[in-house]
Formats: sequence, structure tokens, C-alpha cells
Amino acid sequence: MEASMLILIIMVLAAVSSLQFYKGRKLNLMLMQHYLRSIENIVKPKDKDYVWLGGYVGFRAHYKLDDPDILKFEYTLTLLPRHSILYFPVSLLINRHDKLYIVVRPTFEIEREVHFLQKGYFRMRPGIDREIELLKGEEEVNGVKFETLFDNYEDIKEVKGFIEGFSNVENVKHVAIVPKTNVIYVFMKPEPDTIEKDVRNIVRFVRSFPKGMKG
Repeated sequence: MEASMLILIIMVLAAVSSLQFYKGRKLNLMLMQHYLRSIENIVKPKDKDYVWLGGYVGFRAHYKLDDPDILKFEYTLTLLPRHSILYFPVSLLINRHDKLYIVVRPTFEIEREVHFLQKGYFRMRPGIDREIELLKGEEEVNGVKFETLFDNYEDIKEVKGFIEGFSNVENVKHVAIVPKTNVIYVFMKPEPDTIEKDVRNIVRFVRSFPKGMKG
């Protein structure tokens, strides 16, 4: 009787796992397709390159643009493993949500460095090369607190206004403007309904980049 019950439990778990795999895989593929099309609709790349991250957890995209202000637009999308009934709960605890890492390489040179890091979000703080040299502070944007690191306090207002332009400031985890690598970086939680608005906000910021921050 115990052996029969064990076999039944294993069969039920196998059936549920199989159902979750196909359901989760379909959802992740739909999300990837949606984010890809939404972002391309905004940036309109002239050249594209993709790197599959394996399984159904995301991809990297590298776009070259025919734009006077943006040379390249790159991003990495990582999704929760919705297709894995066993690992999905663990991933919810560790990774918490889907993640989008955007790197914009402008055609102009960036002169000053700024970082906004959402307070209380990071379990392990991102490495910042010039952290010891940068001034430090704290800002609140739409009720969300950020730790700031910067060269010039005048730049804080500009970046704060940029973050206010996102559909949900809570979704913005780290914004960095880095002269050393000449990139504008945004790490955020993406949402299907607002991805186009948020990417437009990033593109708009680069195209109207503050004069005092660029060469």
C-alpha cells in the first residue's frame, strides 16, 4: 500500500512538472518575444546580434543604431525559470523578479560619473571602480530612496529627473553614467505593459543628455 501510494505521488508530481514545463516555457518565450519587439520598435536598430542564454531564461541583444546620439544599444534580459516547478520557488527567493540590464553607448563622450542605487535592494553591492573617489549622498525619487555617488552634485538633479520618467520608480534598481567605459547603464525590473514607455524614457534622456556631463 505504501509503495503504491509513493508511485502515485511520483506520477502526480511528474504530471504537474510536465504541465508546468510547457506552460512556463510558453510564457517565457512570449515574454522574450514581447520585450524584443517592443524595444526594437523604439530604438529601430540597423544591425542586430543576439546571444541565447540557454534554456528559456533570456538572451542578450546588441544593436547598432543609425542615430546621431546613440552608437549602440545593448541589453540582457533574464527571466525567472517559470518552466521549472522545482527551481522556480528558489529563484523567486534568490532573484526575486525578471531583470533587464540596458547599456547605451553614446556617440559623445561622458565627462562625469553618477550612480543611483536603490537602497535596501542589493544583497551584494555592485562593484564601482571609482567609489572611493566619488562624493556620496542620498536622494528620494517618488518615495523610493537611492544611494547616490557622483562627481558633481549638479548632475544629481538631471539623473533624478530621468528616473522620475520611468513608469514605476520602484522598478529602477541601478542607474549609472560612467566616463571610463562611456556608457549609460540601467538595471531594472521590466514589465510587459510599460516596457516601451521606459525604453523611450532612456532614449529621450540620451538624446537630451545634459551638456555639463558630456564633452
